[in-house]
Amino acid sequence: MIQRIQTVYLALAFIITAVCLSLPVGAFSPEGMGADTVMFNLWKVLPEGTLSFTVWPLFALLLLTCPIALVAIFMFKNRKLQSKLCVCNILLNLCWVAVYVLYGYVWTDDGMTFRPAFAACMPIVCIILYLLARRGIIKDEQLVRAADRIR
Repeated sequence: MIQRIQTVYLALAFIITAVCLSLPVGAFSPEGMGADTVMFNLWKVLPEGTLSFTVWPLFALLLLTCPIALVAIFMFKNRKLQSKLCVCNILLNLCWVAVYVLYGYVWTDDGMTFRPAFAACMPIVCIILYLLARRGIIKDEQLVRAADRIR
């Protein structure tokens, strides 16, 4: 049953997560003159060209969702587990959003302004895709249970 719509949602969420892992998610701009500090999921590129790995929890949270999404795609025979894996990925993406807000807006240096990038909305899109996938999984489970009652 790989052709189900929830499989498409899970595959899209996996692809979007993989893309988000490699794109910049924000930039810190100094209030005066100076170069921006670009923030990726794994590191920040400082103005002098060095890397600071202080934002690695963002990378770790998104990296955990990738294998869980792949396992969920191939667990189509065990719909209850597939639904639980979707909930797990939703929670991990929500944690990513919380950590992103902390790094971007709460733990900024004085004199720096944070500007989010387009890739920062990708985990939110993934949350929506996981919710849609979970809804489809639950509908399939209800359909199977109804068919069992008819027999």
